[in-house]
Amino acid sequence: MIKATDRKLVVGLEIGTAKVAALVGEVLPDGMVNIIGVGSCPSRGMDKGGVNDLESVVKCVQRAIDQAELMADCQISSVYLALS
Repeated sequence: MIKATDRKLVVGLEIGTAKVAALVGEVLPDGMVNIIGVGSCPSRGMDKGGVNDLESVVKCVQRAIDQAELMADCQISSVYLALS
């Protein structure tokens, strides 16, 4: 498995009330971003944009991250986060 720092990767994580989604993109030399990994999980523990069960949210985030890491063959160490 390649660490995210070994390639120029960007990772987006969106935690919403409906689902948690993770995207891994590889930044190409021309500045374009190629999506190389995705992961998602039906959201649990969120209600109207707020956290009501932190443990459930953490499990969903980990599941989405695990899926994206597996698809992109990388180890994610940081993300750009969006909460909705």
